[in-house]
Formats: sequence, C-alpha cells, structure tokens
Amino acid sequence: MRILMCLSIVLFLLSCEQSSEAEKVIDRAIEAHGGKRFEKAKISFTFREREYGIFKSPDFFEYTREFTDSTGRVKDVLNNAGFTRTVDGIPVELEDKWIRAYSNSVNSVAYFAFLPYGLNDPAVYKEYLGETEISGQGYHVVKVTFSEDGGGEDFEDEFLYWINQDSYLIDYLAYSYLTEGGGVRFRKAGNRHEIEGLVLQDYENYKPVNKETSLEGLEELFVQGELELLSEIVLEDLRVEY
Repeated sequence: MRILMCLSIVLFLLSCEQSSEAEKVIDRAIEAHGGKRFEKAKISFTFREREYGIFKSPDFFEYTREFTDSTGRVKDVLNNAGFTRTVDGIPVELEDKWIRAYSNSVNSVAYFAFLPYGLNDPAVYKEYLGETEISGQGYHVVKVTFSEDGGGEDFEDEFLYWINQDSYLIDYLAYSYLTEGGGVRFRKAGNRHEIEGLVLQDYENYKPVNKETSLEGLEELFVQGELELLSEIVLEDLRVEY
C-alpha cells in the first residue's frame, strides 16, 4: 500500500510539473503572437468566400459569419448568449441539430484564426511532452485536451502544438477529431500576417494516407514527406481593429 501511495504521489508531481512547463510555454507563445492585444482586438477576414469577425476577451466573445446564398444575405452570430441566424435581417428558426452544426463551424474557424489565444481557457488541459527538432529547428511540444464542461461539442478532440524554441511562434500543429468518421490532420504555418501588433497565420493542411494514424505519429510522417497536402487555410482581406 505504501509503495502504491508513493507511486501515486510521484505521478501526481510529474503531472503538475508537465502542466506547469506547458503553461510557461503557452504563455510565451501567446505573448509572441500578440499577448494582451488579443483581449481588445476584433479581427475580420474572408475565408472561403465567407466573411468572419472575431472578438474574444476573458469575459465575452462574439464570432460572426456572413455570406450570400439562394436564401439571401445570411448572418450567423455566436456569443455568450448562444447562436442566432438571420437572413436579410430576419431571424431564422433552427432545429437544435443545425444550431450545433453551425455553432461548431463558426467556432472552429475562430479557434484556429485566433491561435494561440484561447489555450489558457479554463476548459483547456495542457501537458508538456518535451522537445523535438524539425528541419534543424528546436521545438517545444505541448498537448492540449479539453474538459467536457466548457469544452464544447468536440471536447474529445486532441491537439499537439510545436512551438519554436527561438521565436515561440506556432510553426506546426496537429489534431485528432471524431466527427464524420474521425481522423487526424497536420498543419504547417504558412504566410504570417503581422498586423497591429498581432501575428496571425495561414496554414497548409495535411492528412495521412491512413486515417488511423496516431496523432503522435504525424511528425515523423511529415518529416519523411509522407503526408498529403489536403488544403490551404488562408485568411484574406485581414483587418484588425481596437
């Protein structure tokens, strides 16, 4: 019993140490990408012919998406109060399944566009996995998971972040997801938009041949050139207002 108790204490202390190191790395990454400016900035951009607006402070957030389709001018708004959709300014009644789907879609774009801000949210768990090297550059590797309470519909998704040891910018990230049959993706930072004190990024989006590939196995496949370029995540007409 005493041995088991000692082992539990050691594992607990190790977990705390990993969490503390992860916090330090993420804090420096947030600072490198813009720090406190994220809390006051509203960013807007066009992504795949849809217009987005993002604002996120410690107490309030609001994400908007606008586009035109056969029904008219559609505007989606996701904030602390929930999700609403209007068409030509008229509120639209939606089934719960569509509210969830549209909310997840808007939230996903906002999450990636505003990285790494948000990685210190209360629902986020961080673990420091150690150091690695890609193309001669050293990286800190941090794993992110989410609690069910406050973690959203996709709280079971898992993320890895490769944070440059020199600049503390996010050069690579990967994630696993369960929706639509599940799978994993790997992203490489592309064009960096340095605007009004923020560093926001485009990404090259890769997938493995085998969707059963583990999240941790993506780095090696990328280094070996064995990932397939699936798409590009490009923020067009990017603007930042305070």
